[in-house]
Amino acid sequence: MKKALISVSNKTGLLEFVKQLMKFDYEIISTGGTYKLLHDNGIPVTMIDEVTGFPEIMDGRVKTLHPKVHGGLLCLRNNENHIAQAKDNQIDMIDLVVVNLYPFKETITKENVSFAEAIENIDIGGPSMLRSAAKNHLFVTVICDTNDYQKVIEEIKTNGDTTFETRQKLAAKVFRHTAAYDATIAGYLSEKIGETELENFTVTFTKKQSLRYGENPHQKACFYAGKPQGFSMAFAQQLHGKELSYNNIQDGDAALNIVKEFADESVVVAVKHKNPCGVGIGNNVLEAWQRCYDADPVSIYGGIVATNQTIDETSAESMKNVFLEIILAPTFTEEALEILSAKKNIRLMTFDISRNHEDKNVLLSVNGGLLVQDSDSATIQDYECKVVTEKSPSESEMNDLLFAMKVCKHVKSNAITLAKDKHTVGIGAGQMNRVGAAHIAFEQAKSAGFNKGIALASDAFFPFDDVVRMAYNYGITTIIQPGGSVRDEDSIKACNELGISMVFTGKRHFRH
Repeated sequence: MKKALISVSNKTGLLEFVKQLMKFDYEIISTGGTYKLLHDNGIPVTMIDEVTGFPEIMDGRVKTLHPKVHGGLLCLRNNENHIAQAKDNQIDMIDLVVVNLYPFKETITKENVSFAEAIENIDIGGPSMLRSAAKNHLFVTVICDTNDYQKVIEEIKTNGDTTFETRQKLAAKVFRHTAAYDATIAGYLSEKIGETELENFTVTFTKKQSLRYGENPHQKACFYAGKPQGFSMAFAQQLHGKELSYNNIQDGDAALNIVKEFADESVVVAVKHKNPCGVGIGNNVLEAWQRCYDADPVSIYGGIVATNQTIDETSAESMKNVFLEIILAPTFTEEALEILSAKKNIRLMTFDISRNHEDKNVLLSVNGGLLVQDSDSATIQDYECKVVTEKSPSESEMNDLLFAMKVCKHVKSNAITLAKDKHTVGIGAGQMNRVGAAHIAFEQAKSAGFNKGIALASDAFFPFDDVVRMAYNYGITTIIQPGGSVRDEDSIKACNELGISMVFTGKRHFRH
């Protein structure tokens, strides 16, 4: 009779799986809560201490860490010495292991979880059994995922046992699973004690979905989710529309990051190719949408729109006439959903606005390596705003400056953003020099009919006074920038000469 050792926290599908195993003459060994479930459902089951001859102790912390368990898992059945030692020590072979682990990740994501509770949900015996069984997959079948129950049963039914190929795949999955589990624990403990610049940086993500392709059709891609958080495409819910693409997810992420900057205002953001093409603030979502759309009605075509407000019937009626890939909002009214769902392909998605957690680290892969940095969490509250010109901005101009800088922070460098009356009127992104970025933004504002009273924000300092002098010709009346150039005085002098006010923030926002 073959033996199966089963100890699971997730008991989904377990009873049916065990009943199928018993049809193939498996003896079931189990522990704690799993034993109770099987026993209470009339399934013959052997308690683990009957195998080990040693009771569970220390509140269940020690129950399977025993030679009669791990010997039965690790014994090489084609090694005469192993078999002899097993016989001498009265160790029976264990042929199948089903283990899933204490829910550590789920525990630490709960509100106000205590450190003690987190520690108690670190599984020790489970990973040990999984690793032992996986190491010996030449002879032992190991399952850590309930989705594999049916495949194992079908192979046992067909062949009398699982195939070696399947055992290899299951073993590889186990080591991925335990590696992710340990990485989560390591990350949690390191964060708790404030460790930085770790000698080994390990992160783990869970597959959310396969994607049709990556940035281009010849590239394969998948989407993985990390720790639950708000303002996140990884945890957004899709209510309608076709499958997300790789580029949709990138653009959606960029849009949500900008929305997050406007916690206390009704904002609508439009994004194309990870850069904002329009941002508007209003007294309600419709007004914010109209200002966002008016900022650049050409570039918004095929874009992603996100807001921190509920999409209602009136805003949906206005949006439905524009080709959009995605609309992201905390909620949609039933009427809005009905209106927008008439468009077959548009993705309508909700995201959690209540949880404003953000990853402390930004990760970027490079060939053969990984760059890790703190996220750019600097806000206008962190600026050391200083008027450096003879002229000071008016209250309305200062509001436009701060609005423009909030947007500029999320534009690819070199970045210039122009704003007037609570919406962007020109954005220059990703240029090799600041004059080029400024020229794009200026021409966009000019073509839309904006030629006076415009606020300008720059993500980094002006190395020369050329942008200032060009700005004057396009109706720029006030400028905000980090400052810090050795030639700051040139720009200040030009502003004073031309009657432009300028504010330094002391914070740069390069975005490569």
